[in-house]
Amino acid sequence: MYRLTAMTRVRSLLLGGAMLVVLASATTLALASRRISAEQAAYSAPSVGRCTPTTLNASAVLPGTTLAVSPLPGSYDASAQTQISLVGAPVSALADIRVSGSETSSHSGKLRGYSQGDGASWVTSKPFLAGETVTVHGTVRTHSKPVPFAFHFVIAHEDPVDYAAASAATVPKDYNEMQHFASRPELQPPALVVSQRSTLTAVGDMFAAPYAGPGPSGPMIFEESGNLVWFHPLPKGVESTNLQVQQLGGQPVLTWWQGRIPPQGFGQGEEIIDNSSYQQIGRVHAGNGYLADLHEFHITPQGTAVLTVFNPIQCDISALGGPSGGAVTDSLFQEIDLATGLVRREWTSVDHVALGDSYSSPTSANTIWPFDYFHLNSIDQLANGRTLLSARNTSALYEINSVTGQVLSSIGGKRSNFKLAAGAATAYQHDATALPNGTVSVFDNGGVPKVHAQSRGVLLAVNAQAKTDTLLAQYDHPGIPLSAGSQGNMQILENGDVFIGWGAEPYFSEFSSSGQLLYDAHMHGSYQSYRTYRFPWTGAPSEAPALAATTSGGQLTVYASWNGDTRTASWRVLGGPSAGQLTPVASASRTGFETPVAVPTAQAFLAVQALGAAGEVLGTSRTISG
Repeated sequence: MYRLTAMTRVRSLLLGGAMLVVLASATTLALASRRISAEQAAYSAPSVGRCTPTTLNASAVLPGTTLAVSPLPGSYDASAQTQISLVGAPVSALADIRVSGSETSSHSGKLRGYSQGDGASWVTSKPFLAGETVTVHGTVRTHSKPVPFAFHFVIAHEDPVDYAAASAATVPKDYNEMQHFASRPELQPPALVVSQRSTLTAVGDMFAAPYAGPGPSGPMIFEESGNLVWFHPLPKGVESTNLQVQQLGGQPVLTWWQGRIPPQGFGQGEEIIDNSSYQQIGRVHAGNGYLADLHEFHITPQGTAVLTVFNPIQCDISALGGPSGGAVTDSLFQEIDLATGLVRREWTSVDHVALGDSYSSPTSANTIWPFDYFHLNSIDQLANGRTLLSARNTSALYEINSVTGQVLSSIGGKRSNFKLAAGAATAYQHDATALPNGTVSVFDNGGVPKVHAQSRGVLLAVNAQAKTDTLLAQYDHPGIPLSAGSQGNMQILENGDVFIGWGAEPYFSEFSSSGQLLYDAHMHGSYQSYRTYRFPWTGAPSEAPALAATTSGGQLTVYASWNGDTRTASWRVLGGPSAGQLTPVASASRTGFETPVAVPTAQAFLAVQALGAAGEVLGTSRTISG
């Protein structure tokens, strides 16, 4: 949960107890690709009920009212810990809310208003039971007249997936795949190789979240040269994805997801927000008893955040050739009120998109490997009251009504209502983004299973009136034909350049708008990064600079670094006979994350100062003995 005070300071809250994500997992998102094509053993289990509604793609707006509600009326996939979300009228207009379960009878609860002033969540004092029907009654005052409303939904049978049932092999350690620093030996970020670099590239540093390598996982910033700027190593078993710069309260912040990644190919964790001094100012949790998924997280100007959730639920999928006692991974997104942590909206894939639209096979699905039919991986809320979604396993983009939740159009996939021109069809794509000029950028994976010869970034002209989808441009990796079976993103930079993170392939590339490769780099070995971005960034760490000293052949060398700092131009070494008697003894221009400085004479005590471009002192390290 997340709060934003009037002073725009952010503090972390707890909703229903603290969430600590420390469960071990050596798995990677690449296993999701393996799972899609792997044959699972035959499975039989007791039949379970339906998980799809009788009427697909129903509206979330209650008839005769302005209220958009969740869970969706008539749905079968609600959480036992769900809130009743009511958006479209101030909390003062809502009254006489009564909630009862077919098994748990009447529920007491509290109506809590959203900080935006346009609705409230009714929060139950006790959970519902799986399989029961929940009925909601109330009134909403419209034009000074109370209008009654009622709706119902069914609580899902959660699928208690045994995540330990499939584990990845241990990644062997390779010393050369990691960087090593004398002043910060614990960091060990991936080593980077820059193979192409131009003076024409855009301004900014690179933002990645490497994992699946021999070193620790964690969010990472690096310069165009390949030099490290910042690395935040996470404990073993905790991964991170989607490091990016966003705006909160008019200030730039770092956001990323962290948690565990089970082999079923989604995330269970939380969203982290740091300020420009790398101090944690927020932790955003999913609501309704869920854990946040790794695929998407956006902070909006309205004081909300949008995030993904993957929720395996039991489901009879025998009509599709699967088991009657099977399971489906329901893809959700939630809009969270940052000031209260309440769920304003919740959209679920099984309520709006048919299970049969998937290119994944249900025949091998079971409760260990649920039928991941949709696999939501990007959400782009548009100014026209619509939201653009990308679903990997239907190979389709969806435009939905942001209020009703109804799918308005499908672009690609089995039920496309757009005519796709030559080259416009995407396969197992990620990161669909609507650009200000109306075009849509997409990272088109092209597999797995393989549909295209290689992955690519594409720009699409989507004409809503003519119902056409035309390929405007595509960006392929030259020389090495990269084929990313999972993950990846495409970012249009301020100067018009195109930046691509190749996902399961550990590469990052920048192209001019005309397609010229301007920059190319990759991580060594087995590392991956779900997405990689380029952003301008100024980091001013709250911690002090670090140093280490070695003597070899009578030469004293001091190693200076400052994890996360982007302002340091040079280093000054202080030395002296005591910690209280230090004077300048050497200096050197900054040469990368860690700068070696030769000190002409032995010193009993040492410290370093980071200097800005004008020679001002930005920070001073602790003092060590020489």
